[in-house]
Amino acid sequence: MIRAGRVSFVQTRDELAETASVAVGTRPSMFVKHKRYTAAGHPPPINSPGARVLLWDSEQTAAYYAGTPVPPLPTEDDGEDLLDRNEAAALLEVSAKSWDTYKHTPEITPHLVKVKGVEHCPRRIVTAYRSARQAGPGDAAKPGRPHGSGDMVPRDEIPREIGALLEEDPAVTSKTVMTELGLSYVTVTRTLARLRGEHIADLITSQPDLTPQDAARQLGYPTAVHRTAIAHAQTEIRARAARPYIQEIADTLAGAGLAEHQDVTVTHLADDHIAAALVLSHGAPAPALVWDERSGWRTATSRRHPIRRNTGQPPQGEPIGDSDGAPRPAPAQLLAALTARTDRTDEATRQN
Repeated sequence: MIRAGRVSFVQTRDELAETASVAVGTRPSMFVKHKRYTAAGHPPPINSPGARVLLWDSEQTAAYYAGTPVPPLPTEDDGEDLLDRNEAAALLEVSAKSWDTYKHTPEITPHLVKVKGVEHCPRRIVTAYRSARQAGPGDAAKPGRPHGSGDMVPRDEIPREIGALLEEDPAVTSKTVMTELGLSYVTVTRTLARLRGEHIADLITSQPDLTPQDAARQLGYPTAVHRTAIAHAQTEIRARAARPYIQEIADTLAGAGLAEHQDVTVTHLADDHIAAALVLSHGAPAPALVWDERSGWRTATSRRHPIRRNTGQPPQGEPIGDSDGAPRPAPAQLLAALTARTDRTDEATRQN
């Protein structure tokens, strides 16, 4: 950081090389090439570790190359200290990537300054923004994405990003994930519950004698999240058990020419129910079939969105043959019912 009142002393690596090369008897380019500024006892850069552009305090470096004692920099924090990207992010307890988003808020943007080409923000501005997020009224107190914006992580990358944080800290909180990744509360809580549930299901599968509660404790999940994580784990276990049956149905229909070959996916619905959809071929009696663990097989009117995921309601299409009330009819039984429906549809078309 640039301590308060010391902007005039800031120097870049090239500026340091120009002045120091005279003292060490070398060309500036050789000074940089051999990284003479990394020698033992040399004043360290004043910006954060890992910064792309290194900066020094010229009063310190001048003393070093003059062979005089290097004056210490102030150690007490001041509201006018200028923080670089990494330092501002650390003060907010977010990633540098998240800071790149927050710095565009109206509370911060007008106060950003560039010193020697490096962007900085006064400590007092970052501190005030942090305080507002933690305790202030309204949206400023809320972690996560800025108001009015979408999730900051592409949808298909969200599970991987949250999964990495969960692997690093099994007890990671929703607030931490929201702040770190710039995601909404709903996105974070749903994804955390799903990932924890899948991990519990994995552990129970490998150690069948474990109870879900024991698995959750063994994985290090906080007691407060056990209920939702275990509920998702139980749903996930049912989904894994149902998938071979649904895949057998899909293969049977494909073999009869009523559907293309497809790898089935079992979907978690609201209220911890599961369902799966099979897209049918053109000319079949319906665009798709939906299997729901509560009501068996029914037709669907949409190929793109055959399952209404977040309603918790069973499918509204017509039941297929004898599957109504029998959630898992045999593949041959379902094929016969669907073939009969196809024949009736063809007959009605000819009559019209």
